[in-house]
Amino acid sequence: MKYIDERDVLEMLLDEECDEPIKMYDAEGECIEFEQVAIIPIEDDIYAIMHPLDPECLGMSYSDALVFKVEYDENGSSYLVVETDDDIAEQVFEAYYQLLDEAGVE
Repeated sequence: MKYIDERDVLEMLLDEECDEPIKMYDAEGECIEFEQVAIIPIEDDIYAIMHPLDPECLGMSYSDALVFKVEYDENGSSYLVVETDDDIAEQVFEAYYQLLDEAGVE
């Protein structure tokens, strides 16, 4: 999946007032909209947990989410890539659940 937008994706993710969906495009050019769940920094990397607005189009359930890693191109602009390393994705979700526990959210 690829992010294509005028705004830097990291700017959008960090903008607390931004409620626009993040638009990603699959290999066939189909647009899939995501809502941000959380931003999780781990060591020197930044990850975004995102939920597709139409999870069925990805064969997912409404309770599923994906982990994306923030990467940077040669111009310093950020973009997202799906995290394919299951161990890292699990680490990101664990950090998210820990934040929820600390905030008293069940």
